[in-house]
Order: sequence, then structure tokens, then C-alpha cells
Amino acid sequence: MRFRDRRQAGRELAERLRERRDEGALPDPVVLALPRGGVAVAAEVARVLAAPLDVLVVRKIGAPFHEEFGVGAMAGDGVPVFDRDALFRLGLDEADLAPVVERERAELRRREELYRRGRPAPEVRGRTVVVVDDGLATGSTARAALRALRARAPGRLVLAAPVASPEAAALMRGEADEVVCLYEPAAFMAVGQWYEEFDQLTDEDVLEALHQRQA
Repeated sequence: MRFRDRRQAGRELAERLRERRDEGALPDPVVLALPRGGVAVAAEVARVLAAPLDVLVVRKIGAPFHEEFGVGAMAGDGVPVFDRDALFRLGLDEADLAPVVERERAELRRREELYRRGRPAPEVRGRTVVVVDDGLATGSTARAALRALRARAPGRLVLAAPVASPEAAALMRGEADEVVCLYEPAAFMAVGQWYEEFDQLTDEDVLEALHQRQA
């Protein structure tokens, strides 16, 4: 199964979440997208659930010699969440990653300021928070997001994605109150392989989606 694009994936995911809402599992929801890719999916979810849409910026922490290899992530609170097994395998410790962490923390702040435009972060205390991404490969970014949100005392914390590796989905079930995922294919290599169109979104795409939902 492949999705045509993120919007189609979002519509299908939204229908599954609507079923959960109608069952009483998603009271008073607020939808938080993990930008950039998660925003296009989350916009459809927020529309169907008639819920507020906002973003939770998360930055991957890459290995110093191979930045695409994620060894951790950080969310809005700026506290890094590391993959201890990955650090051990690579012979790294947190001190080795200090320059990467500072660079990603600065980029996190830049994007938060850009996307928020002075708006405060949404109030999540006691509410159902639905965190949406376009897919989960390792789950490292989603884990950082969930831990940052958990510290803000939501009533219920739900992670939703159209597709995930079985390993990531299992890991996230230990972090979220519920994980809603349409597909968990065994032959999972990368999120993009499950989309016919998987263009990189821009900051402008994120701002447009937020503006349309908040208008």
C-alpha cells in the first residue's frame, strides 16, 4: 500500500481518528504536527476532527560524522533525548554531540519563532493531544516530542501516523497513551517509500497550512 501524497494519507488517518473520537477516545482534542512533513497530514486530521492545529518543532540530532544518522532528538523544551544504544554502538557520548545539539537548538528556536509569529504555545494541560507525523522510521523525533509534551500534563497523549516501522510503533506504545497507525509494514526502509509523492515541504508550506486552519 502506498499513499498518493501526504494529504491523502492525512485523510485516511483522519477517518481512523474520527472513529476513535466517536468511540469517546479523543475528548477535547488539539492536533500538533511535527513539521515539516507532518503538517500536511495533520491539517487533514484537524479538519476532520474540527480541532485546533498547531506545531511542535522537533530537531533530529545526527552523528557528528554522519548527520543523517540520528542518535537523538529534541523538542520544544530543548532537552535532548538520546538513543543510548546508538551512542554506544558508535562509541560516542553526550559531550561529543554538544556542538550538534547547540546548532539544532538554535534551529529549533528559529523555526518556533517563524511558525508561531508571536502566538503562545497551545495549552495542553488536561486535553487530548494528537501528535501527527507523516511516518515513523526510528521514532526518535516522535519520542522527543512525546516526552516534552508529557511534562506539560496532557489528559491523554496520542501519536498518529499513516505508516511506521513495526519497531518504531512498538517503541512509541511505551511513550504514548495510544498509537494510531494505518500500516506497519515489515519491509520498512524509509517513510518516503510509502508515498508516490514525497516532496520536501518548505517553511512557507507550513505557514500556509497553519494559516488556512486558523483562518
